[in-house]
Amino acid sequence: MHDTDDTARTILWISAHPEPRSLNGSLRRDALAHLRQRGRAVLESDLYAMDWDPVVRAADGGRAADAHADPFRVSTDTRDAYLSRSQPPEIAAEQEKLRRADAVVVQFPLWWYGMPAILKGWFDRVFVSGFAFGVDPATGRRLRFEQGPFVGKRALVVTTLGDRPLAIGPRGKSGELHELLFGLLHGTFAYTGMSVLPPWALPSADRLTDYGNARDKLLQRLDRLFTDEPIAYRPQFAGEYTEEWELAPHVRPGEHGVRVHVRS
Repeated sequence: MHDTDDTARTILWISAHPEPRSLNGSLRRDALAHLRQRGRAVLESDLYAMDWDPVVRAADGGRAADAHADPFRVSTDTRDAYLSRSQPPEIAAEQEKLRRADAVVVQFPLWWYGMPAILKGWFDRVFVSGFAFGVDPATGRRLRFEQGPFVGKRALVVTTLGDRPLAIGPRGKSGELHELLFGLLHGTFAYTGMSVLPPWALPSADRLTDYGNARDKLLQRLDRLFTDEPIAYRPQFAGEYTEEWELAPHVRPGEHGVRVHVRS
C-alpha cells in the first residue's frame, strides 16, 4: 500500500452496464486499456458479463433454504459464513479481489438517482460483516471509518447521467453530486475505511457529441488516482461525534445536512 511506485499498485474495476457497446462500455474499454498501457495491474468485475446474482439468499449465510430451519439472520449468518469460509465461491472470489486491490473504481450509469440493482446487490453480498466492517473479536475495536478494514485503499466513482451539468451543481434540481452519492461515498466507501476521491461524472451523457474529450478527461483523472486529495470526511473516533453517532455540539453548531460531515 505504501509503495511509491504507482505502477506496482493494483486497481479493481467494477462495472455495471448491460451493453458493452454503450457509452459506459466504451469508457470502460478505453480506461482499462489506458491503465494497462501504463503498467497498472488491473482486476475486473464486469457484473453483467459475470451474470452476477444481486439477491442475498440463505446460501450466502452457508444455510440451506429450508422453511423448517431457524430464520435466516442476514448479518450474523453471512458473517459466520465468512469466518468459517462457507460462503458461496463467487462471493469469496470478489472479496479476494478487494484484498488485492489498492484502489477500487466503481463505474455505473446513474439510474433513478442511484446504482443499478446488480451493483447494489454486489455490495449487499460482498461487503458483509467480518469482512468489510464489524468488531475485532480480539480487541473489541470497532471496524469502521478511520478504523475500517479497508484503510489504505482508494475509491473512485465513475458515473454517467442524463442530467445537465448545472442540475448536479450546488443549486441543482437533482442535488449536488457529492450529496447525491453520499450513501455510496460516505456510507459504503468511507465507512469501510477507504479514502474516497471526488467522483467523476459525465452529465448530459445522452447528448454527448465529443466522446474523445470525455474519454480524455476520464483518463486524466485515472492518472491521478493515487495523487488526488480525497474527500475530507470526518473520522468517527476523534471526538467529533457523540456515542449516538451525531455530530458533536461544538462542531459546526447550528448547521445540518450531509455537508457537515466533511471537514471544510
